[in-house]
Amino acid sequence: MTPAAIARLLGDSRFAILAATLLTLPYWSSGIAKLADLGGALGEARHFGLEPAALTVGITVIVQIGGSLLIIIGRQAWLGAGALGVFTAIATRIAHPFWQVADPVARFHERNTFLEHIGLIGGLMLAAILRDRKA
Repeated sequence: MTPAAIARLLGDSRFAILAATLLTLPYWSSGIAKLADLGGALGEARHFGLEPAALTVGITVIVQIGGSLLIIIGRQAWLGAGALGVFTAIATRIAHPFWQVADPVARFHERNTFLEHIGLIGGLMLAAILRDRKA
């Protein structure tokens, strides 16, 4: 049985908004950073061979900020979580292919980053489930 104070906290919509904001922080902050430094964002896309870079950056910013907002406001959170989850799976495979890294230390760090991103996908799945239940 959940203690009353914890139950109140878990049932508070402000707590849900805070949790959603924190879960999506890596995405919306990255989207804002890309808008603030379009040259850097274009360079990053080109570094990973993602052409046309401008289209890649545009779609990325829309997914990162738009998907985050859908989860935070709790409207069509499933769509935002799904978009961010697919984006994360693709970006993680492109940017953190630990299985191709020869140096053991670098491979260790890339593997950890890869797994952290997979954990984010799980969190997004939970956000879609929980935000849908509140609707």
